[in-house]
Amino acid sequence: MDELHPRPRMVREHWIDLCGPWRFGYDDADQGLTEGWQHSESAFDRDILVPYPPESERSGVHDPSPHPIVWYRRTFSRAELAEYLGGRLLLHLGAVDYHVRVWVNGMLVAEHVGGHTPITADITDALDTDADEQVIVVRAQDEAEDPTQTRGKQDWLPEPHAIWYHRTTGIWQPVWLEPVPASHLSEIQWTPDLTQARVRLEATVDGPPATPLYLRVRLWSGAQLLAEETHRVLDAVSVRDIAIPAARHGQHLHALMWSPESPNLIDAELTLLDADGVVVDEVHSYFGYRSVDTADGRFLLNGRPYFLRMVLEQGYWPQSHLAAPDGEALRREVELIKELGFNGARIHQKVEDPRFLYWCDRLGLLVWGEMADAYQFSTSTVERMTREWLEVLRRDRSHPCVVAWVPLNESWGVPQIAERPDQRHFATALYHLTKSIDPTRPVIANDGWEHTVSDIWGVHDYAPSGASLRERYSSPEAIKRALGEGRPGGLRVLLDDRLNEGQPVMLTEFGGLSYVPSAGDNWFGYSTVDSPEALLERLGDLVGALLASDQLAGFCYTQLTDTEQETNGLLTAAREPKVDPELIRELLTRPAKAIPTEEVSAHRAEAERAARG
Repeated sequence: MDELHPRPRMVREHWIDLCGPWRFGYDDADQGLTEGWQHSESAFDRDILVPYPPESERSGVHDPSPHPIVWYRRTFSRAELAEYLGGRLLLHLGAVDYHVRVWVNGMLVAEHVGGHTPITADITDALDTDADEQVIVVRAQDEAEDPTQTRGKQDWLPEPHAIWYHRTTGIWQPVWLEPVPASHLSEIQWTPDLTQARVRLEATVDGPPATPLYLRVRLWSGAQLLAEETHRVLDAVSVRDIAIPAARHGQHLHALMWSPESPNLIDAELTLLDADGVVVDEVHSYFGYRSVDTADGRFLLNGRPYFLRMVLEQGYWPQSHLAAPDGEALRREVELIKELGFNGARIHQKVEDPRFLYWCDRLGLLVWGEMADAYQFSTSTVERMTREWLEVLRRDRSHPCVVAWVPLNESWGVPQIAERPDQRHFATALYHLTKSIDPTRPVIANDGWEHTVSDIWGVHDYAPSGASLRERYSSPEAIKRALGEGRPGGLRVLLDDRLNEGQPVMLTEFGGLSYVPSAGDNWFGYSTVDSPEALLERLGDLVGALLASDQLAGFCYTQLTDTEQETNGLLTAAREPKVDPELIRELLTRPAKAIPTEEVSAHRAEAERAARG
């Protein structure tokens, strides 16, 4: 079992890891429901290591060929849970791709559509009180050729091609059991408000209270108690604005605020009490005291202009596909990104594991949260995408690391957006829907090109040289040409003439330099180099052009790691650097002309180094 809780933002002391060996079976003829596999043991003819998808080597199955329907089975002991029972027992599945049904002892306890968001089932009433062994069965249907399914970069062809990768079917994030009281906290959301020195708490309580309930909240910064209050729970969702007096002191505020340079987290202890003060439930959480916004063509972090130096993160692993090898690998991924000199990651066509977001929170890495898109526009696409995107927002909106939302990328799922009003309306609707759930973050409705409405104009431009980038982004006039009629990615960047509304402009994909340290024929890149020195020189040329522009608010380099046939990573697929990371860091962290304070800070740091000798 990983030491890190699978849901780090809402932790109870007791939970039971269900990852490990399960029984497994393919159902290519789609006969399992008819033949009652949910009640059977003989239909499961092999073992699989959960949470690794069956296409992957790490799962032990390692069959990458299309199998649209898969089944899982495992048991757990009721006796092992005896000391915790008396309340309710929840079964959690972090993510299962794509259409999922779950049975416990033959009773259907959950059905869910969407491959990137969690499933929680109260299985208490399905437990067999006359037997020790309890049986969990999971059926997952993942149709490779359904273009209305939200799949991201998973290939629909038998073998990966171009920029698409091997599929991830079925369970690919942790599975665990969680005993909870009959009345318990089921959801916690935090919204910091720096202007009022407070944080808004939304705490959801499930279960009928036998007596009046009270919620006690304690907030800590290290050993310092920042706030404590207790209030009567009167609604299913208890909303409270909690004052943080220490945040009113302007000279001490920096010690509380979260940023990549100072990832301070405020720990929270939430205790549900009955009328006699007896503890009913207790949960540990955290939040980051920070704000994000855009204004005057700049991205703002904690009210100040901040230049984004991001890298495209596919979150794909050679031996386990979308599933991380383990919790420690997720931590190391964040550390590697920071060691290279980036301050952020654009998660690409994947909704990342909550443990990855935890390490971004804890270690200080900005994240753009992106949806895994479909490929075809239809009523089904709209319904599926909207439902799952709402679940993404609900799961992740309290992570301080997440500073922007991207529901659509490069018109995937809306391929005729320039010509069809219905597709434009969908992109615009996703923007407004996202802002209605979370008005605190910028939203980029369709990153890359063909924007309808966005808080940031994200542009994908794989220009081969710094000279080309300087020509397009060095002045307001040049940017107007590039975003209006220039079509750097082959399509119009803005569908309407909205350039002068003050949105920041960022290159959210560029570079893509392909370099393979060892010879190989299976590669894909936007341009190639033939040595570490050439890679470093071209990277410096491209990044230097962007840092020299006073018009850009940030960038996102393609990409962090080689991914299958895409060999345009700064790291290999095994996470080994192709060039000295310190040299890359020196290139990336040079001051950006768009943020004058960066140059001032660089001069001050140089003077301090000189004074120290």
